Amino acid sequence: MPSPDPDLPLPRRGFLLASAGAAAALAVTAPAAHADDRSRRPSRPFGRFGSPAARRDPGTLYVDVRGRGDFTSVAAAVAAATGTGRTLVIAPGTYRETVAVDATRKDMAWIGASENPRDVVVVYDNAAGTPKPGGGTYGTTGSATTTVQADGFTARWITFANDWLRADHPGVSGTQAVAVKVQGDRSAFHHCRFLGHQDTLYADSMALGVFARQYFSHCYVEGDVDFVFGRATAVFDRCHFRTLIRTDLAAAPYGFVFAPSTAGANPRGYLVTRSRISSEAPDGYYKLARPWVPSSDTTARPMLVVRDSHLGAGVDAVAPYTNMSSGHPWQNQRFAEYRNSGPGAAITVPENRPQLTDEEAASHTREAQLGDWTPWREDC
Repeated sequence: MPSPDPDLPLPRRGFLLASAGAAAALAVTAPAAHADDRSRRPSRPFGRFGSPAARRDPGTLYVDVRGRGDFTSVAAAVAAATGTGRTLVIAPGTYRETVAVDATRKDMAWIGASENPRDVVVVYDNAAGTPKPGGGTYGTTGSATTTVQADGFTARWITFANDWLRADHPGVSGTQAVAVKVQGDRSAFHHCRFLGHQDTLYADSMALGVFARQYFSHCYVEGDVDFVFGRATAVFDRCHFRTLIRTDLAAAPYGFVFAPSTAGANPRGYLVTRSRISSEAPDGYYKLARPWVPSSDTTARPMLVVRDSHLGAGVDAVAPYTNMSSGHPWQNQRFAEYRNSGPGAAITVPENRPQLTDEEAASHTREAQLGDWTPWREDC
């Protein structure tokens, strides 16, 4: 259904319609479809960030699907950007590809040159159940359009998407389709968009004993089932989460916004602050969260704190949390709220909505969560 909010970030389907035309709304083709077909500054594809002819510094590479940069694909630029501290300036366009930033490429930055995340889109359409060319299927991790393992990664003004759709693959049971899997410590995303359905944003770490810190500021995330999940120590600051309509289900719940899998030894899980949750779905059709205790870590104690945020009517206010498995009830995990507002935050059954005290809330801030790392002070 259309959103009544004129300022709502353009969702995935809307982006495809705007960039590729109605006939190709569900199948972006590369490289013919460009978000920049109506570019306002065709002679300056890299905006204020230089160009191959006026390179900011030797560590900066320019990517343009139309051939005006050093590379026409993001993956090719990443492959060439060996070492640490490299920057990719990415011109407006749709980059249909999978990209992996391995652990050796530390302190890499991706900058959307137009400074509008709708214009630079990295997208692919693998799902967990998609057959691999050599046999087997991709699995949840392998479905990711973009995978970031390096520490110190920063992205600004970029859309990360996975446009795999259940309706197009009725015989596939592995419907997880990740837009981004982030595993590195000190990973920051500013003014980015994450588009998908199930398992859109995988905020994780490289290993069970590694507590990776991640920061998402002024970002937009949409999906339906567990669409923000993983074991990272993550802060979502002034972000917008959007739950989607589902035509394949006749009754609630349609899905779950958060599914943290925080390691039991980690004192910090997911913190959502000064954010909002809106919905395309009927009122009360989404749960705020459910705990994920994976088979690979049965000692996990998922942690989620949502504070100072607006929860729309799409969130089930009576029972916002539910179990993923009966052996790990949500009441035994670390779920809490503080000073939230909106119809989805109404406390009608107090035992279903654990609240922090003022004293407890003082230790659940972005500063406490991220320690000596202050990504909100960074600039391009």
